[in-house]
Amino acid sequence: MFNAGNTAFMLICTALVLIMTPGLAFFYGGLGRRKNMVNNMMNSGFIIGLAVVMYVLVGYSLSFGEGGNDFIGSFKNMCLLGITKDSITDSIPTFAFIAFQMAFTIITPAIITGSIAGRMRFNALFVFIALWSLLVYYPLAHMVWGGGLIGSKIGALDFAGGDVVHISSGTTGLILAILIGKRVDYLQTSYRVHNVPFVFLGMSILLFGWFGFNSGSALGANSLAAHAFVATAVSASSGMLMWMLMDIIKQGKVTLIGACTGVIAGLVGITPAAGFVDIWAALIIGMTVSPVCYGGISLIKKIFKIDDALDAFGCHGIGGIWGGMLTGVFCNPAINGGAPGLIYGKTLQFFAQISGILVTFVIVITGTFICAGIVKYFMPLRVDRREELVGLDLSEHGESAYPSFNGLD
Repeated sequence: MFNAGNTAFMLICTALVLIMTPGLAFFYGGLGRRKNMVNNMMNSGFIIGLAVVMYVLVGYSLSFGEGGNDFIGSFKNMCLLGITKDSITDSIPTFAFIAFQMAFTIITPAIITGSIAGRMRFNALFVFIALWSLLVYYPLAHMVWGGGLIGSKIGALDFAGGDVVHISSGTTGLILAILIGKRVDYLQTSYRVHNVPFVFLGMSILLFGWFGFNSGSALGANSLAAHAFVATAVSASSGMLMWMLMDIIKQGKVTLIGACTGVIAGLVGITPAAGFVDIWAALIIGMTVSPVCYGGISLIKKIFKIDDALDAFGCHGIGGIWGGMLTGVFCNPAINGGAPGLIYGKTLQFFAQISGILVTFVIVITGTFICAGIVKYFMPLRVDRREELVGLDLSEHGESAYPSFNGLD
């Protein structure tokens, strides 16, 4: 039955999720190098156009459309056929639900671009994201939220996108970073964040939008949305404080970049759990996800020597895995269903979470290699050495974020 309050709430949450992608553009742009500022922002920005058009054409139908099987939806609702202004989904217009889920399809592939910053051709990235949405994101969304294998058959819980958003994008970024290779001067040049205020601005916009991201996943203005809101705030805050503590232990000083990264780690960790765990558990998730991501970033870069440029896998992939696992540890069925977590002496939900994560890995790894292989067959994935040294702002876009700057990069 239609509910005007829930509808207004969901439209506001959708707008909050939509501003996250510009926020990520500022976050990645500030973290990267000066000569790649435009490219880093464009890599997130273009997805707004691509994802919206694709979702209307086939994305919604393949994710949530009528029919389908355990792995993918159907084509019955292509171009949103069969959906009218009077169609209702969980007390809100179906168009409101479509808009909310459409916003997720924008921010998710944008996260991927942090791993390959400074070295992937823009046209190759464009085609890759289009293919990846078809072969990875839409099937995953269906399997987790659309009545498919992971959510309905395995019973894994993912409130707002641990599997669908963070593990999928982070893992894809890591694979692309390996396939494309390191930046030409990696391990030979000291990489410094070129615009710290932009990083803080990007984090602030992401934090603001994330409340819509998690609260809106309750699909209504209700007690569950309020619970998810508080859980999100608690995890983000404790993640920030823990990263600041690690900065002090590691280098004796608190850094703004570290504080911003801690907020993002805390947000990622609580995303799958926000509607299933108690607030005290959200505090633990935030406190533990920062050290886990901190260690994961060091392992990836220092031990395995993988150039995950802006730590997409280090924060989103590892944070999503950790949050998904702890959902199985702390799940309280009294909040929003599911089975009791490990903390209550039960193992069913924990192993369902592990199974869901493993299936996600299979889908993402297989789909990413297929997409990268198709793109590579038709065009190079990576810019050449000279273009990379000049910077992708000029070589790929013919623009400069700082046209009056004449110094060395």
